[in-house]
Amino acid sequence: MRTLTLGCFLRKSVLLRCFLLHCFLLGLAVQGFSGLADAGDKLKYPLTKQIDHVDTLHGKPIPDPYRWLEDDVRQSKEVADWVAAENKVTADYLAALPQRDAIKKRLTELWNYEKFGAPFKAGGRYFYFKNDGLQNQSVLYKLESLNADPVVFIDPNAWSKDGTVALGSTSFSDDGRYVAYSVADAGSDWNTWRIIEVETGRLLADELKWVKFSGASWTMDSKGFFYGRYDEPPAGAAFQKTNLNQQVFYHRVGTSQADDVLAYKRPDEPSWGFRNQVTEDGRYLVTEIWKGTAHKYRIVYKDLAEPYGMALDLVQDFQHEYSFIGNEGPDFFFQTDLDAPRKRIVAINIHKPGTVREVVPQSTETLTSVNIVANMFVMSYLKDAKTQVKMYSLDGHFVREVEFPGIGTATGFGGKRTDTETFYSFSSFATPPTVFRYDMLTGESTLMKQAQVKFKPDDYQVEQVFYFSKDGTKVPMFITSKKGIKLDGSHPTLLYGYGGFAISLTPGFSIARVAWLEQGGVLAIPNLRGGGEYGEEWHLAGTKLSKQNVFDDFIGAAEWLIQHKYTSSPKLAIQGGSNGGLLVGACMTPRPELFGACLPAVGVMDMLRFHQFTAGRFWVDDYGSAENLDEVQALLAYSPYHNLKPGTRYPATLVTTADTDDRVVPGHSYKFAARLQGCQSGDAPTLIRIETRAGHGAGKPTDKMIEEVADQWAFLAKNLGMNR
Repeated sequence: MRTLTLGCFLRKSVLLRCFLLHCFLLGLAVQGFSGLADAGDKLKYPLTKQIDHVDTLHGKPIPDPYRWLEDDVRQSKEVADWVAAENKVTADYLAALPQRDAIKKRLTELWNYEKFGAPFKAGGRYFYFKNDGLQNQSVLYKLESLNADPVVFIDPNAWSKDGTVALGSTSFSDDGRYVAYSVADAGSDWNTWRIIEVETGRLLADELKWVKFSGASWTMDSKGFFYGRYDEPPAGAAFQKTNLNQQVFYHRVGTSQADDVLAYKRPDEPSWGFRNQVTEDGRYLVTEIWKGTAHKYRIVYKDLAEPYGMALDLVQDFQHEYSFIGNEGPDFFFQTDLDAPRKRIVAINIHKPGTVREVVPQSTETLTSVNIVANMFVMSYLKDAKTQVKMYSLDGHFVREVEFPGIGTATGFGGKRTDTETFYSFSSFATPPTVFRYDMLTGESTLMKQAQVKFKPDDYQVEQVFYFSKDGTKVPMFITSKKGIKLDGSHPTLLYGYGGFAISLTPGFSIARVAWLEQGGVLAIPNLRGGGEYGEEWHLAGTKLSKQNVFDDFIGAAEWLIQHKYTSSPKLAIQGGSNGGLLVGACMTPRPELFGACLPAVGVMDMLRFHQFTAGRFWVDDYGSAENLDEVQALLAYSPYHNLKPGTRYPATLVTTADTDDRVVPGHSYKFAARLQGCQSGDAPTLIRIETRAGHGAGKPTDKMIEEVADQWAFLAKNLGMNR
């Protein structure tokens, strides 16, 4: 992910006055919290204790009356009791919603279709993921050839009764003899790695623990692989302690983790992390060094032909992206934003590390990823947030472009230099995923699998519009709806956004959103600044001191939808998760009258303390840090937790989080929900739904996803006045 700038900066005297006013309002909020709310339907919220806790930040007092809710639910009975009490209020409310059972039934029907991933090759065999329909986890299948009968290879559904233990990443040895795979329990970022012998399916005794933010990269002899891990955290601190001092190890198959060989570490730089890749020719280990979410890397490499060779620097600063693609002998290919904010491919010869040679220049579209297949660069671009794939020779000459059937997103296109085929999946908002085989020699796409979903995609339309944000910036937005809807302001509309870390929102299929569309809802997804849709400049225009641009873009989208009579404020809901949860919180606090309902999920809600937990320290690239005086002013100006004001009529809000989320710790949502309930002066419900044995979202079992979506859509149906 990446970083952003500020458009205009207020003078210090103005900021100071705003800061002091903010502290004053916080003081009023502490005095005004009752801890017991009485909504229009006589909702009785749990009595939430407030404490007299005040932080002093750059000489200024910052009250934090709900600090105690940051404690880990596994370690604090008081927090566990609060979670149970809140969940009971929410569960009782949701169970009483008249449309919930019908919504859940329809969601289950829609969800029950075969879901196929694009195949990939390893060691002469083919593999693909498939879910029969309602399986909690997708299953990895093995095929000896494309025409052979598939055989179950790894089935994570057998790992736990409730489906909360998931298969994470897989990495096959070069000869296809072994596969290393990661196991994630209850949605945690912590993974345990295991090894299977592919031919026999035998699980080896190898077990690698305390691995996070790392894959496995095999040496060409298939005897072992490189990976990154952290030291075991202190007892009780695994889900909150900041992640520091990652180290690179080499694990040899059949040995204990205690015997792994330390390959690289930087104890002088505890915040650095490492992503490792052995080159396809087996000669080099290339390590991308990162220190945050910005795609700006240092590069070191090690010649594996030299047993005692040292890791050597190739790129020695964090000024630009250098994503390793592959090599041609000593020439290393990188995707970079050096002198190219929309990205290009360059080559660096390891014998001349200061010399950068352009291979494929920057395009008018944004380059998002590159693979080398059949000795060609397969380059994926975004053209106004829609997928475009082009192929170039290794010397930079254009070969061809892949044709796609309309507005949508294509994923896949993996493989090796010796492969003559690759595979991809294409989908759009109203188009279920379709899997194709692509012949790299002829450029022909052949249909392999097409999802059969029990709905009529021809009943819906997808359009892309452009609107102007507060500062005049032109922003694209996808709108999906039933064909021929009358623009009279009557349609319940779900506005979904993200706007951060250079992550792009592209047209993709979601069975949950199909259920929303069937209820008569409109779906709107703007491509906000902070994302990567238009390259690094677009990303940087929504970070740090410029983060307010993201919220202005989102509010601008809401106002455009209302102005053009797709919807009205009482019929408009906003939704986002993680950084998108922050987005929802930062828009509903200054403009509560603009929305009818809000769904912030696993959001970053306390912008003054996010960097003190687990992976939060990485996000300062996008957000800035409260440790910096100029940035704390900007953070405090939009921090959702700090900007809730007593006596305000807030829209109906359903906060969602999970007790094992060690990416955005649930204390963010706990504190926000507690304060929201205390500040609410209107009749609209302000609830929090806390999932158990779940994390930030990855690996969540199907039954939990259906339950959560049913709760959200029923909540919107009730509070947006949807009578269907």
